[in-house]
Amino acid sequence: MPPAHNDARPLNVLFVTPECAPIAKTGGLGDVSAALPPALREEGIDARVLLPGYTSVLDAFPAAREVAALEVLGQPVRLLESVLATGVPLVIVDCPHLYARGGGPYQADDGDDWDDNALRFGVLAKAAAICGSEATPLSWRPDIVHCNDWPTALVPVYLAFTEGKRAATMITIHNLAFQGLFQFSDIRALEIPEAALGADGMEFHGRASFLKGALLHADAITTVSPTYAQEIQGPELGFGLEDVLKARRDALFGVLNGIDTATWNPATDPNIARPYGLLTLERKMASKRALKKRMKLAGSDDIPLLATVSRITHQKGIDVIASTLGEITKLAQVVVVGAGDREMIEQLKAAQARHPGRVGLSIGFDEPLAHLVEAGADIFLMPSRFEPCGMNQMYSQRYGTPPIANATGGLVDTIVDDATGDTLDGTGFLIPEASPDALLEGVVRALAARSNPSHWKRLQTNGMTRDFGWEPAARMYRRIYERIRPTS
Repeated sequence: MPPAHNDARPLNVLFVTPECAPIAKTGGLGDVSAALPPALREEGIDARVLLPGYTSVLDAFPAAREVAALEVLGQPVRLLESVLATGVPLVIVDCPHLYARGGGPYQADDGDDWDDNALRFGVLAKAAAICGSEATPLSWRPDIVHCNDWPTALVPVYLAFTEGKRAATMITIHNLAFQGLFQFSDIRALEIPEAALGADGMEFHGRASFLKGALLHADAITTVSPTYAQEIQGPELGFGLEDVLKARRDALFGVLNGIDTATWNPATDPNIARPYGLLTLERKMASKRALKKRMKLAGSDDIPLLATVSRITHQKGIDVIASTLGEITKLAQVVVVGAGDREMIEQLKAAQARHPGRVGLSIGFDEPLAHLVEAGADIFLMPSRFEPCGMNQMYSQRYGTPPIANATGGLVDTIVDDATGDTLDGTGFLIPEASPDALLEGVVRALAARSNPSHWKRLQTNGMTRDFGWEPAARMYRRIYERIRPTS
């Protein structure tokens, strides 16, 4: 990687994303997109967010001002400007035919992907690339276009083949398992240069991979934890792109995500039963009681309460939790909150029916409930098979709720394992694999630690005093931006 340029000009960064909490969110990317740009602005970077004009976005910014009207890949597009609640300037790609519909960012209400996702996110990427080129209709021009995951991954492809001055590009991989794979017939209208499409380009086992295109053409590649940056260069978690990533390892960086420490703060959180902090941990019990009541869990408050808030998917190991509920409920009560795989949801519902009063289940995305779970649970469960970064384990530690998590990705980078039971700086419990036996062993180990009040309080306070803010990540991104920014 070349040294940073000695350029005194302020850095302009266009942060292109398919999600931004709370207005459009399906997972951690939405949280990152809400929290990282303000942190970049605190670093003196002029960061602005570019987001599709979903119905929820247009409803949230009814006074957004039109600044340009253009045709993008044959679609009429308006660029609207507004400002996020955090003070970050916002550019909206308004194309009602593609974005103003029900459902979520990627799927219809029935859970199936939109048939025209290739075009929907092709238009998003092309609009962002235009904004990063000499053809931009904006009065403000970015030095860097920072792209996020496969829906924005064509931006580096378009800009790599753009003549004239252009912004440098960065792609952040939030989850390599999702690559944006489409039949070549689906991308004919996307005006991708022929030179970008072959076996040495976007072709991936007979289909086109948006993400592979970005990995080949971006000026920098980042992912959301140092451990995950190493893991994806191997066959187990490389999902077929490990050789591309190894070839580009000099441009690959692992930058650990932060969390929004203002939103996730037990001392001020309006979504929990009673605020608490390091010196008032006994007040945490009020949220446990409120959570038990809401989830219809019976019995003494002394019964340990284990919980997870998660996408209900194979990646997250929810099937591992479901298969161990029979054993765990002999030792503790369990709460699961989330949405996702229908089969796993049925597994969880069956377990709830078998263990009435011991298993609480809430299907769907519920932000206030997620906060109550973090505060009300004694222990957080996170047996993910892989985890690029993860945020719930950081929320949990901040709320004095030690996590049990598989030793993978960002979980390794953010949890200090209480390995021997007397680790002075421990904050949680790492298990060696996402399996029923490993999870049960982790639960037994955590409950043994909880039976020692002084040891448990140390684990809680260790976690609550860790700095999980966005400032270190923002500083690291700044250094990478400075290395790749155009010289003129």
